[in-house]
Amino acid sequence: MEVITWSRLQFAMTAAYHWLFVPLTLGLALVMAIMETLYVVKKDDSWKKTAQFWMKVFAINFAVGIATGIILEFEFGTNWSNYSWFVGDMFGAPLAIEGILAFFMEATFFAVMFFGWEKVSKRFHLASTWLTGIGAAISAYWILVANGWMQNPVGTTFNPDTVRSEMASAQAFWEVVTNPVAVSKFFHSVTSGWVVGGVFVAGVSSWYLLKGRETVFAKKSLLIGGLVGIIGSFAVMLSGDSSGVHAAEFQPMKLAAAEGLRDGGRRAAFTIVPGVRIPGMLSILATHSLDGYVPGINDILNGYTDNDGNEIPSVAEKMERGRMALDALAAYRENRETDPEAAAAARAILDENVQYMGYGHLEKPEDVIPPVGIVFWSFRLMIGIGMLLLLVLLLTVWFTWKEKLKGKKWLLWTMLCCIPLAYLCGQFGWIVAEVGRQPWTIQGLLPVNVAISSLSAAAVKTTFFIFLGVFALFLIIEIRIMLGAIRKGPQISED
Repeated sequence: MEVITWSRLQFAMTAAYHWLFVPLTLGLALVMAIMETLYVVKKDDSWKKTAQFWMKVFAINFAVGIATGIILEFEFGTNWSNYSWFVGDMFGAPLAIEGILAFFMEATFFAVMFFGWEKVSKRFHLASTWLTGIGAAISAYWILVANGWMQNPVGTTFNPDTVRSEMASAQAFWEVVTNPVAVSKFFHSVTSGWVVGGVFVAGVSSWYLLKGRETVFAKKSLLIGGLVGIIGSFAVMLSGDSSGVHAAEFQPMKLAAAEGLRDGGRRAAFTIVPGVRIPGMLSILATHSLDGYVPGINDILNGYTDNDGNEIPSVAEKMERGRMALDALAAYRENRETDPEAAAAARAILDENVQYMGYGHLEKPEDVIPPVGIVFWSFRLMIGIGMLLLLVLLLTVWFTWKEKLKGKKWLLWTMLCCIPLAYLCGQFGWIVAEVGRQPWTIQGLLPVNVAISSLSAAAVKTTFFIFLGVFALFLIIEIRIMLGAIRKGPQISED
């Protein structure tokens, strides 16, 4: 358990640190592409200088983000080697496509965007800027295809001869690529990046206005950043709705934990905070029907009937059938060369119960319950901060558009202080997504206690603190460089 705990902590730290850079990359890519488009259309050099400034900030953030992403992928092999073996054929495909196609595309056009201002035509440079952002989004998609499969493993079959989960056909590959969980995660993650990028630009622009510096640049940037953040906020709500429906369908325990719902039912109420509930709202959000049935934690443990009339067995029954599958797997592998009849009988039992195989590794039914308190409050903090960010963005953009910011330093300070809140909002979202699916690395198929590598706790602890020190150093350096660039400013003539 100590190895599992420290391996999870190390992966969580690396993933959380990496996610400090990804959303800003996605958000700034859109902001600076819009700014450069205005430069090309309006033929106004001030928009060129504005775009160039935010490209500089983008480049600083982009460089550090790459380093953390590489470390994250290596940890699959070092800390989670059993997981990597089990899903290698499936999991490696989207990661390889991301590296070969999306990342190279992003890096190539980034080079043209950053260094090619005086070397290529305006339109080609503009195309490169847009393609840098598109490449970043495509890169995110393939990563989220892999993550979405872990949340909803579709398109693969278990091969008892290799003890791996494999894709058997091109059709299976497209099933993985178009996994509804991956699609909704992609839109939710990208649009949340627009919110972070928009808030960041609007917050930094507010700082310039508070200092009385670069006011024309700051107002232009605030309007573009604010509008991107507002559009992103509404898009996050829409994609969040589909995420809730998919959680109810594929990961009901995650939804129950996020709601702190012990006993479910029809017309289930949504809890804003303990003691404050909206009757029927959870059923609407989870099933798009007021009479939709939403199972609670106890229902999932004891078994229930879903909205389609399917009888969902209890966790205890799933564990029993999972152990039958594991015993049948062992019998099949033992007899496949010496006793074909015994192997065939074992294979039949395995095929009948393979969907519950992961449950066979659990010790007790309650193991399927994630840390309810962490998931419950992370979900509410994510929503609460998101609504606050939208309100501040709407006010700031409105008063900027109407030229009524004078005397409203409180609003500018609030916008500036929203920058760290935007990052926290994203982190809370990933806590809901990842902690909420515990104890599974692959939903229903592979719990964390089986996915782990054969390492000593001391080795994992050592690398944890090494990474913690390196990441802290990277973060300090990145913040210092970024603050230096911001203090220097775009140096645009006020004329």
